[in-house]
Amino acid sequence: MHRALLATLFMQFLFIPHPGRAQASAEKPKSQSAKEPETDAQNKNLQEYIDLLRKDVRQQKSEIMGAVLALSANDASKFWPIYNEYDAQLTKLNDERIENIKEYARNYFELTDDKADELVQKALAYQKQRSELFAKTYERVKQAIGGVGAARFAQIEQQLLLIIDLQIASSLPIAREGS
Repeated sequence: MHRALLATLFMQFLFIPHPGRAQASAEKPKSQSAKEPETDAQNKNLQEYIDLLRKDVRQQKSEIMGAVLALSANDASKFWPIYNEYDAQLTKLNDERIENIKEYARNYFELTDDKADELVQKALAYQKQRSELFAKTYERVKQAIGGVGAARFAQIEQQLLLIIDLQIASSLPIAREGS
């Protein structure tokens, strides 16, 4: 049952439209006027994708976490406040990530070496902060419900984060050569 839930989530991510694919055809605009409508469409796709991530994934993530963890009432009363705090902090970090992705989209056609480096440095900082938040939360969960429950939380959360990361990465076009 647990594998079926994760497989269902993974399959759902495979069929979400990828805004980055719309960008692939827009890589070499012929004129400024041709670039503007494509950029508008790209921005609309990006915003829809962001809205989808914020709405559906977070709710489904919590539902999957609850179903797979299958905590006793006592452990659930300890776990969920920790998880909700973690999720709120992760949401703030994800807002920073979204801003970095938006900045990448805004600069995609005129990407310089300095801007590319700045964006990658921000992405690395995000990954570090998320990793630190996860480690801190793991320790809190371990203290609250024990090592086995914390290990299950860690496995489920990491699998879900990997699926989300794959979805995001696969939707973003690779930096243009010679931009």
